[in-house]
Amino acid sequence: MIVSGEIPVGAKLPTEHALSDQLEVSRPVLRQALKQLREDGVIVSRQGSGSFVQQRPEGAVLDFAPVGSIADIQRTFEFRTAIESEAAYLAALRRSDEDMHRLSVALAELDRCVHDGSLGVDEDEEFHRAVCAASDNQYFVAARTSMKRNILTGMNLTRNLSLTKPQDRLEMVQKEHHAIFNAIEQRNAGASRAAMRAHVDNARRRVFEGPLI
Repeated sequence: MIVSGEIPVGAKLPTEHALSDQLEVSRPVLRQALKQLREDGVIVSRQGSGSFVQQRPEGAVLDFAPVGSIADIQRTFEFRTAIESEAAYLAALRRSDEDMHRLSVALAELDRCVHDGSLGVDEDEEFHRAVCAASDNQYFVAARTSMKRNILTGMNLTRNLSLTKPQDRLEMVQKEHHAIFNAIEQRNAGASRAAMRAHVDNARRRVFEGPLI
């Protein structure tokens, strides 16, 4: 409805009850979908007024087929290397104080996961989403969102493998996140790109070529 323009930018969404009936889905399923649209910046909720379309999702709603083979995981890493390296480059040039706050919170949550020895997939995903958002280019966010399921599959794999290794492995991965953060904070675009490229490539190598520790 939003993609087709049936509900244009700026328009108010129908009530949950009306949408649930119209789309023939349960209220819990609908709420989860609306939550994702809010997180992606497609809709915005205004207290006492309801939810409104903030932007058309464009590619963000185009879902790639789920991972079905090892080759798909390889290609997902290739996609991430290309997209996220350039997003990190632009993030260093364009990031705002609000972007740095979001990145700082995400990094602190990842530090906590390393300390606790927890999986931290959601925290890892939030850090990388924050980098893309800091690029101030919605198409990086949209492209990455379209691959979210595939990316999470790879993240689950790499972080689960890390939990089977010595604590040094987790700490080394986290040092890579810190390198990305520091380069963006210092507005060093070249270093940001290089740090992100090294991080994603190292994640791929840990899965397919053995330990990097």
